[in-house]
Amino acid sequence: MIRVLIADDEVLVRTGLRMILEPAEGIEVVAEAADGRDALDAVARHRVDVVLMDVRMPGVDGLSAAGELARRADAPKVVMLTTFDLDEYVHSALRAGAVGFLLKDTPPRDLVAAIRTVAAGSAMLAPTVTKRLISRFAGMGPSRAQAALARLAALTDRESAVVQAVARGLSNAEIGRELVMSEATVKAHVSRSLTKLGVTNRVQVALLVRDSQD
Repeated sequence: MIRVLIADDEVLVRTGLRMILEPAEGIEVVAEAADGRDALDAVARHRVDVVLMDVRMPGVDGLSAAGELARRADAPKVVMLTTFDLDEYVHSALRAGAVGFLLKDTPPRDLVAAIRTVAAGSAMLAPTVTKRLISRFAGMGPSRAQAALARLAALTDRESAVVQAVARGLSNAEIGRELVMSEATVKAHVSRSLTKLGVTNRVQVALLVRDSQD
């Protein structure tokens, strides 16, 4: 069962999201929060797998809450959900540790699929967001690429192979089959690589690898 927390300052939005998610097989909405502070407290009280987090909320906003959650042990996956398709929100959310960024007009079926995708360990970005990220990073200068390469150089050959596979969107099981290692070994390599690279999730790994290729 995927346990979900909905964080949004608008009651109607929270109600609508609950109505979409609750009928979905294997998904349970365990709590709601009206702002970032409520969301942090709710995660402390409940076992939460995925947080649907609005970006703009009073008090502690969604970006700040996502950043704090990313620093916690056994942190839930955070998907930012917003009306505003703005670059600064996307980049800030991903750097804060979010593994997804969806617009509030995302179709119900796609929203349910996104919850399942991030719960399984993959990232999920709205199609328009993905296109703009690719375009933005394709235009970055050599200094960013050099910095990314320097960080990746700290990895062993095996860790590097795992990281490259993570950047391609492969799951731990898929990486294990491709590199002929157990899923537990892949998980260990991923964990060590995240620490060495100074990142908190697989999305940030993918962005770093993308930087290094420019």
